[in-house]
Amino acid sequence: QVQLVESGGGLVQAGGSLRLSCAASRSISMFNGMGWYRQAPGQQRELVATIRSGSITNYAASAQGRFTIYTDNADDTLYLQMNNLKPEDTAVYYCNTGRFLDGTFFPGYWGRGTQVTVSS
Repeated sequence: QVQLVESGGGLVQAGGSLRLSCAASRSISMFNGMGWYRQAPGQQRELVATIRSGSITNYAASAQGRFTIYTDNADDTLYLQMNNLKPEDTAVYYCNTGRFLDGTFFPGYWGRGTQVTVSS
């Protein structure tokens, strides 16, 4: 069992930045992969970014060039730096520890999420 606690969400104007954090109850160096998902009202949950082996990253097209996923093994924390935020980034953001199989990320444990709201 792994507990994940997200933080760092909030209300920001378009063009602003936020950094989301996800604190894990176990050493994240033991995880095959981690990721951030988001779910907007009335929408399906979508994968935003993943990280594998601490440095191999992948992003959804909507996040490419604006978001950065990274880890701090010393603090067992996953981060998502989000810059140049847009109103369409408004969603609840979830942290996940999962597994890569044949290049595909399969989600595992979920956090409870943190709300990000971007005003125009």
